[in-house]
Amino acid sequence: MADGIPAPALCLHDPAPAFTARSTQGPISLSSYRGKWVLLFSHPADFTSVCTSEFLAFARAEQEFARLDCALLGLSVDSLYAHLAWLKDIEEKFGIKIGFPLIEDSSMVIARAYGMLDANAGGSGTVRGSFVIDPVGVIRAIVWYPMNVGRSVAELLRLVEALQTAEREQALTPEGWKPGEALMEPAATRFDQAGPLKTGETWYYRERQK
Repeated sequence: MADGIPAPALCLHDPAPAFTARSTQGPISLSSYRGKWVLLFSHPADFTSVCTSEFLAFARAEQEFARLDCALLGLSVDSLYAHLAWLKDIEEKFGIKIGFPLIEDSSMVIARAYGMLDANAGGSGTVRGSFVIDPVGVIRAIVWYPMNVGRSVAELLRLVEALQTAEREQALTPEGWKPGEALMEPAATRFDQAGPLKTGETWYYRERQK
């Protein structure tokens, strides 16, 4: 934001705004993750119940994200010292070590660039924003949750795998798709692509043959 003018809202396929910041694992730049998928997610505040539940779930699923070559990057507007104290307390109280970086954004520059905190916000707590960024730095999915509702880590993991599969196979993933299930063919755009069809299919709804 410059001179009180908010940054334009991010859209799918926009370049992810670049940043360099301090984190619980040292200085971090988004550009250093080029070549990998990234899930960048914000939380309203450290030492809160819903945020803690999410971090426990992300920590338990970290190896699953790693299997997809997807790095996890947490972010909030709390200070680095608050981050360190919170993650240490999680490890002591729950026996789970958070292995991914938690980024400090006390100036709110990153939060505003990504639209996590609007220009007229009455406080510094961000919404629960999740951004899936592809290996060339393009935003491929955006998911918003309000401050009082925790997000589904299992769904975010499914989302990343669905995006990767759809791109790799040049296909579509239907509702609730999970790895190993049938993919969908893109809708036919020529008459000769519309048949022959199986029973229960139509030109705009075709499962890919295995």
